[in-house]
Amino acid sequence: MTATAPPVAPSDEPDAQPARRSGLRRFVPVVLAAIAGLLLYVTFPPRELPWLAPLSFALLGIAVHGRRLRAGFGLGLVFGLAYLVPLLSWTGVDVGPLPWLALAAAEALILALAGMGIAYVSRLPLWPLWASAVWIADEALRARFPFGGFPWGKIAFGQPSGVFLPLASLGGTPLLGFGVVLCGFGLGGLVLRVLRLKKARDTDPAHGVDETPGANEISGTEETTGPSAARGTGGARLLRDRGVIAAAVCTVAPVIAGVAAMPLVSNDAEAGTARVALIQGNVPRMGLDFNAQRRAVLDYHVRETMKLADRIKAGTVKKPDLVLWPENSSDIDPYVNMDAYEEIQKAAEAVGAPISVGAVVTDKNGDERNQLILWDPKTGPGATYNKRHLQPFGEYMPYRGFFRVFSKDVDRAGNFVPGDKAVVFDMSGTKVGNVTCYEAAFDDVVRDQVDEGAQILSVPSNNATFERSQMTYQQLAMDRVRAVEHGRAVMVPVTSGVSAVIRPDGSIAQKTGMFEADTLLADVPRRTSKTLATRVGAWPEALLTVLGVGGLAWAVVRSRGGRSATARSKGRPANG
Repeated sequence: MTATAPPVAPSDEPDAQPARRSGLRRFVPVVLAAIAGLLLYVTFPPRELPWLAPLSFALLGIAVHGRRLRAGFGLGLVFGLAYLVPLLSWTGVDVGPLPWLALAAAEALILALAGMGIAYVSRLPLWPLWASAVWIADEALRARFPFGGFPWGKIAFGQPSGVFLPLASLGGTPLLGFGVVLCGFGLGGLVLRVLRLKKARDTDPAHGVDETPGANEISGTEETTGPSAARGTGGARLLRDRGVIAAAVCTVAPVIAGVAAMPLVSNDAEAGTARVALIQGNVPRMGLDFNAQRRAVLDYHVRETMKLADRIKAGTVKKPDLVLWPENSSDIDPYVNMDAYEEIQKAAEAVGAPISVGAVVTDKNGDERNQLILWDPKTGPGATYNKRHLQPFGEYMPYRGFFRVFSKDVDRAGNFVPGDKAVVFDMSGTKVGNVTCYEAAFDDVVRDQVDEGAQILSVPSNNATFERSQMTYQQLAMDRVRAVEHGRAVMVPVTSGVSAVIRPDGSIAQKTGMFEADTLLADVPRRTSKTLATRVGAWPEALLTVLGVGGLAWAVVRSRGGRSATARSKGRPANG
């Protein structure tokens, strides 16, 4: 007798599978946005992988394309946190994780606005163009708000080398960033269009083209089916598709523009050369308390300068035309403390060249200043430059009473008062433009010094507060971009490293290690011509911002027009 298997009860498992897959698919954009943010972080120094940035934006574009505003905001926030939390980790080196994470979250919220805007314009024809302009508009906002802005992490600052860098000489950091982002969004648009065509071909092999109105998400055209659409192989159809062509143009055009601009980047010495000495004296200790031994910091820089003077006297090196000390090399006010005055004067006389001294001084009004002093070996202190763009929560404390509720570390912030004008030092006939540390992140501050007549740029800095973190390398990358942007050699004297001599083409001629005393000597080109970026000033950023806002406005008009057409087709008022 053969046993009969009992009947199997019906299972709902087959119906559950599609629902489960649908649920998992919802997380794909979130994962893509997170990977895109981490990938963008990896492009920044101390690594040098600028070519990965377009891949990051390709993933971001795919993640937010066609999404609703709320989804775009959320995905932009995920992207921003994945990018900025590791990028800004150096801000918590000595004050703990709370300020670091608060800053990263605040900046990520501004990037979330970009995600929302990109999602909104992603249904427009040529959406990579509008989306890239929206990104630059968001960077412009971040560079100004809040507390004077925080441009750290601008896309341009992750491009100190590579094919896109020459774009900085044409339109500054806004055009450089726009080129990188456009290439990435173009690549993302290309992937989306090819996948759509493949899906349409699989659905309707006879035609191979999606009939859905607005299906061509790049060019905004609607393809028709029929013999002309079906003619040729799949590869040939791809090459003829206007959406594919438009996306490919967006991807390739910035690369071609960068290559075409390369001959404009020059290291020529248009007004001869200047022999420059950069002094890195080092500091007694790392961290926020490095300046607890302020006299030691000054003594270290005097000692290193005296070593240079001995080498000059012995004939082993040629005397420099000028000497550059870093920011905070004399936190003792030499106008008040005669012992500090005498030490600096001794060093200047020994080396026989003017010294740019970074000092903390109190002016006649009682205001504390982060100041550079032009110190002549014969006449002593002369011209001064007061740092104009101060670092909030460091050199000054906005809303000190409010933020003290969260951390008593706010009382360690200074009470500095900003300067109000660009000042170029005439050092033995060489015009040196001053940009103090944090100021290098701001387009207008650097440009003002070149407009004032600077033949070379000096960016004295003090990174000892941030120990051996990646901050030093990120700032050095900024300086390299500025060199190309304005066609100037950039000198970077730092208290504890990395000090560097940067050529006008952005390459590093010499550099020091970190937390070691050292001196760099270099003959650098003096240049007088202005790049197109210097001449046009803030116009590229303004025009790209207008383009981004215009794209958003167009998206609003199209959205309202679409709702009106839908309402009319259903026979009810447009606002019904």
